[in-house]
Amino acid sequence: MEKVNIIGAGIAGLSAAIRLARMNVQSLLISSQASERAQSVLAEGGINAAMDLMGESDSWQEHCSDTLKGGVFLADPNAVAGMTAAAPGLVRRLQELGVPFQRENGQMIQRNFGGQKKKRTAYAKSSTGKVLVNALIDEVRKAEAAGLTKRLCHHDFVRLALSEADGQCLGVWIRDTYGGACLFCPGPVILCFGGFCGLFPGLSTGTSQNTGDALATVFSQGAVLANPEFIQYHPTTAAITGKRLLVSEAARGEGGRLFALRNGRKWYFMEEKYPELGNLMPRDVISREMFLVSRDPACGGEIFLDMTGLSPETWKKKLPDLRAQILRYLKLDPACTPVPVSPGIHYFMGGLYADEGHRTSIPGVYAAGECACQYHGANRLGGNSMLGALYGGGVAAESAAADASVRGCAGTSVGEDFCFSEENETVSPAFGQRLGAILAQGLGIVRDAQGLEGALEGVRGLLRQPGITQAEARRCLLGEAVLRAALARKESRGAHYRSDYPERDDAGFRKTTLVSLRSGRMEVSFREVPARREAGDKYDARHGVSKSGICSKSSCREEEAGDEASG
Repeated sequence: MEKVNIIGAGIAGLSAAIRLARMNVQSLLISSQASERAQSVLAEGGINAAMDLMGESDSWQEHCSDTLKGGVFLADPNAVAGMTAAAPGLVRRLQELGVPFQRENGQMIQRNFGGQKKKRTAYAKSSTGKVLVNALIDEVRKAEAAGLTKRLCHHDFVRLALSEADGQCLGVWIRDTYGGACLFCPGPVILCFGGFCGLFPGLSTGTSQNTGDALATVFSQGAVLANPEFIQYHPTTAAITGKRLLVSEAARGEGGRLFALRNGRKWYFMEEKYPELGNLMPRDVISREMFLVSRDPACGGEIFLDMTGLSPETWKKKLPDLRAQILRYLKLDPACTPVPVSPGIHYFMGGLYADEGHRTSIPGVYAAGECACQYHGANRLGGNSMLGALYGGGVAAESAAADASVRGCAGTSVGEDFCFSEENETVSPAFGQRLGAILAQGLGIVRDAQGLEGALEGVRGLLRQPGITQAEARRCLLGEAVLRAALARKESRGAHYRSDYPERDDAGFRKTTLVSLRSGRMEVSFREVPARREAGDKYDARHGVSKSGICSKSSCREEEAGDEASG
């Protein structure tokens, strides 16, 4: 069979390459930067797995339930069950690969993270993503030495090559950023190129290298988006040059406390309003409360994260990297001084529509990691992003290999007439900033029809500008898709809060939002969330998961009624 082309070399891409190599399937690992510079290395807090190391009787069923509840029941329940059931085995495998997870008295430990009542987040100080990526890189190098993986760093994704006859993906065009040559790579394509933080330059915690333009291109080629309106604002970020500095949720997991000065006195508002989970409520809830508190005239507009009560041992053994970052970029010591924080764009729960096997709407194209939609619904739990990427990359690899063996080699000379125009494939920084400001105005923590429609008109105005490049037009269309999805969802759910529709509407909108572009026309529709399989059905666990029954209505129960924590 043809090689499988993997676009993106973060955790999802590395996981896909490793899984393909174990199946003796060759792959190309294509990325604009080396894996060491992937956005995955910025992940700090940890990776979730119900290993029950802390004596709390944790289980994957409870992890599944917390994930579905935190996502306000928009995530694919069968995909989530597969991921949470696989999680303990995946973390044990990471240990075998040398990931130095935190230990006490020789035993691995886990900590609390938002939206979860059990300590199930495995971590390596506050640099979990970095050490995890390093371990996966070493494993990929073994596959590279065996001739099963070839890494093509410094190559940009250009576009998918699609059959005019049936729309099937025949391969992918990429461009060597050193020499400028365009290359056609035949075969299935697994997209692992992250979210679309590039729509919001300077306003997100993501790397500036993640522009979102690859996702915009795939959308323009007919791939369907799912749930793009659900944008996670991380509660604790701070402005630095070019982006937002993430103050990891791990700080609150270790005892950090949010407060505002109300009439000159410290008010620990999360602890007062949500006594059970307090500062570890789901991120959408905390961000929304911070938004409201900061606008209270009695509170002075600023909110602080108080970490001064953390012990010297905690700073030394669990959060040394976080302290160093704050000292370097904010010029203050969090062990001595509360840190001013505010919500910043952090993660995109939606992305390319993909089924349980990570197949997108385009045959031969698969998606994993932040660019896919399955696992997080309306709000992602902290600690589930690395897990979703690690698990999802493996599942996408299995689907790509299985489908290719059935389909066989497509055999095509597509691309001989393709011509790359660098002039049309650039987005000027000024244009990106203007678009980002328009989108941020409409897609804030609290939204309404007036703001969304105003932003939509602003995007249309940019599209009408003379001299706009094709890449700029595609980025505008991606922004328009997010705005249209947010306008169509006339309810409040998770990270999508409408002040003009403040209630959750399960009857009308407990559904997946789909946005498609056909012949230049954008359409928004809704699809039912996949039905949960009963306990008697088995999960096909070729990815190393024991064949246990998928969560049933009794074991992975939806505790919905009157649940304020779910938004």
